[in-house]
Amino acid sequence: MQHSAVPELAHTHARPIHWVATATAVAGVIALSSALQPGSATAAQSASGGARSAPAAAVAPPDTAGVAFPVECGPVKAVVAKKATGDLDGDGRPETVAVVHCDASMGTPPDGVYVLTQARGATAPRVVATLVEPKDRYTVTDFAVRAGQVTATLLGYSSPDVPNCCPDLKEGAKWQWKNGAFVRSAPDQARSI
Repeated sequence: MQHSAVPELAHTHARPIHWVATATAVAGVIALSSALQPGSATAAQSASGGARSAPAAAVAPPDTAGVAFPVECGPVKAVVAKKATGDLDGDGRPETVAVVHCDASMGTPPDGVYVLTQARGATAPRVVATLVEPKDRYTVTDFAVRAGQVTATLLGYSSPDVPNCCPDLKEGAKWQWKNGAFVRSAPDQARSI
């Protein structure tokens, strides 16, 4: 075996301080790379044959705070239980869909589902559609806005004699903007739960 003429190098024996320095350097590179990301990619092309224009400025979705929802709550207030946003009518401005019920101290108050929009230059959002009326006694679960559609699972009652605590029917629902209105697609077959 031939021995090297160069004495042992210090870096061939890693010490804990070397590992700490390496970990710090890697963390710095990761932090810097997350701050320096490229712009968003888009697949859209203009009608002029591939020339791209600058993306439109993002528009904030309507906020539910301070909106007077059309739900009768008596002495208690209406609360927004769930909300989701998306461009439902294809105009490039997002809408907010809110699931709202009365702030009852007990029982399961029925939900209403409302669509909010805020026109360009308007100071406050407004309710433009009601997808589920509280008088229909539904509780909304599995609620989402995706690809221009509002989807939800509705828990309901087979008769007025079923107590509010215990819905006994379950059905899926989907709404989509068509010809100037929200159209509910044929619901799943309501089934007992």
